[in-house]
Amino acid sequence: MEHKNVSSRSTSQKALRLNLDDKKYGTIVEIGAGQEVARQFFLAGAAAGTIAKTMSAYDMKFSDAIYGVQNDGRYVSKARVKAMMEQELALVLERVSEGRSKSSRYFAYAATVAAKSFNRDNECHAWCGIRIQMYPGAEPSNIKVHVRMHDDNAEAQQQALGILGVNLIYAAYYYFENPKMIIDSLTDSIKPGRIEIDSIEFIGPYFEDIDNRAINLQLIRSWKTRAIMFKPDGSISVPAEMLYKKNVLTIRGSFRPVTNLNVDMIEQGKKAFFAQSGIKEENTIVIAEISLNDAKGNDNHVPEKDLVERVQLLNALGYNVMISDYTRYFSLRAYFRQYTKMEIGIVVGMINLKQIFDEDSYRGVEGGILEGFGKLFPDNTRMYIYPELNAEGELRDASHLKVQEHLRFLYRHLVENDFLYGIETSDMALFKIYSRDVLKKIKSGKSEWESSVPKLVAQQIKDNGFFGFKKKRRT
Repeated sequence: MEHKNVSSRSTSQKALRLNLDDKKYGTIVEIGAGQEVARQFFLAGAAAGTIAKTMSAYDMKFSDAIYGVQNDGRYVSKARVKAMMEQELALVLERVSEGRSKSSRYFAYAATVAAKSFNRDNECHAWCGIRIQMYPGAEPSNIKVHVRMHDDNAEAQQQALGILGVNLIYAAYYYFENPKMIIDSLTDSIKPGRIEIDSIEFIGPYFEDIDNRAINLQLIRSWKTRAIMFKPDGSISVPAEMLYKKNVLTIRGSFRPVTNLNVDMIEQGKKAFFAQSGIKEENTIVIAEISLNDAKGNDNHVPEKDLVERVQLLNALGYNVMISDYTRYFSLRAYFRQYTKMEIGIVVGMINLKQIFDEDSYRGVEGGILEGFGKLFPDNTRMYIYPELNAEGELRDASHLKVQEHLRFLYRHLVENDFLYGIETSDMALFKIYSRDVLKKIKSGKSEWESSVPKLVAQQIKDNGFFGFKKKRRT
């Protein structure tokens, strides 16, 4: 991943600047991976000007006694870091605010971490956050991030988290008017590939105008992660939590807007996917995926507002949504495989299948199309192919695909071994629906588009003025 260096200041320079400002004062508490953030402030010097207290509570009973037991029962969780931040800032305000300058702005930084364990292949991740007064006496605001650590030893992971913590505290004080700059600066002085930030949340009086769905897309565009996940309620989710021990069925599309054809593809894919032994609703997650890139891997530069509108409509239909910067399907499969060893199903149309068998699509891939297919179907992965109508109005499914002569046996192998599995359509009339035509009609004010999308989607587009829909003025 490319690295954007926002600040020219080193970690020690950031820590020292904070230490020398006696108006910024607070607590640093870290559970599970040493006192690395606090250590950065002590190394920089003059830490007494910034730090009221540092603390680690490694024993679970001690930690529960201090911060309570969260509903999910986990120690490395969003709920736990929130409890830590809230309690620690309340203690700072209670114990020192009366004796300090009225112009002081207090903070509490918290991190709960599962670093690399000795002789174990555990998930290495952390929830980190800061609760901070943006101006003296203000109601506090929160910033919380979820971090995955990719270094192969605990010491390196702790060191990276120490730098991240300083970056977060510094950014919260000095970049709070520019959330995108906060995000861009989080990996300052951290080499690419060491950490991944796959979720961020801004909450509080100073961040009331921020749409957390939109701002999380900056994590992709600033190369902090490759994908952002949205639950049906619109909240941002951590991929490891959504995908753990789940079968995954996904469909890629522009969904601009989601149409009845898109919904039929998803539902027909689900019917075929659930027909497999052991796959049930309760152990499966269905995800509508939107790529930020075009077919050649270039960013389409779609505005966040447009993407959020698509997410909201898909969520309204009960679907999970993923926005990524993946171009090729084998990269998408590899992403899911990081989190689950169970079945992966990918629903595609015939046009997508044709692209997959187009050797030009594999430029830059050393092994070409053979390497691509080797990465796409190595284990428990199947493509579900939705049919199409040809120019003569005849239905064509996966068995009718014409491939180049030298790829004929590869194609037969995939079909005969059910790596490519044809699914049906529920209504031939759906093939007359094209998202681009629906979009044009929405913008032009014509009403005949409404029958091409689910009723709930049509209502939301009209109520919210999505995709350029102009509400009629009452006279």
